[in-house]
Amino acid sequence: MIRILIADDEKPARDKLARSLGEHADTQVVGLCCSGAEAARDIAQARPDVAFLDIQMPEMTGLEVAAQLEVEDAPLIVFVTAFDEHAVRAFELNAVDYLLKPYDRERLAQALDRVRGRLHDKAARRGAVATARSQVGCPERLLVPEGQALRLIDTSLIESLEADDNYVHVRTRGKTYLLRRTLQDLLLQLGEQQFVRIHKSAAVNLSAVQSFTPLFKGDYDVKLVSGHELRMSRRFKDALFARLGR
Repeated sequence: MIRILIADDEKPARDKLARSLGEHADTQVVGLCCSGAEAARDIAQARPDVAFLDIQMPEMTGLEVAAQLEVEDAPLIVFVTAFDEHAVRAFELNAVDYLLKPYDRERLAQALDRVRGRLHDKAARRGAVATARSQVGCPERLLVPEGQALRLIDTSLIESLEADDNYVHVRTRGKTYLLRRTLQDLLLQLGEQQFVRIHKSAAVNLSAVQSFTPLFKGDYDVKLVSGHELRMSRRFKDALFARLGR
């Protein structure tokens, strides 16, 4: 069975897609979401094989949802869009499936055929996330867990990112969130304009750096505006100092 999650802020559109998918014996709808944040939460919890994401949703678009996903854990993604054919070509070139509204049963069947052929294709999963990130650019908001829910925080408020195995501690001045991501993938999503790595397991927001204290063997202690301190490895100091104009 192909486990499918549907995200669309319009209930008639969600219901139509669920009914149409139900006509295929090898599909099972495991989630119906009315917002991007809800979709991101349910993707993390239900771990579907495929997510049908409407691009135009309030608060958080389907592209933003896809851009937030961990590359290695992402489901296959079928974007549902009302964009014109010229915009859709960008998805086609990156091997991303899409449904152009209004679609018919035949077009949906074609999309499912492509999904069946890519269920075990990790490159297709990476391609969908990469395409979404290229469309979204450096995000101004990051989706983080808070209890049983998810919330969006401004990336400008993040002071540091600290790796802990396959998790990252996302630290702001007042709170720390534990995000199930790798540091490398999170930095790829956030871009290099705002954040810089200071250690193999840590990165900082450039605007949060307050001072440095030299340590032994070329390492430094980096103090952030909140007072939090992190060790900077000597292999990363030249890049950080260059970014700060030192």
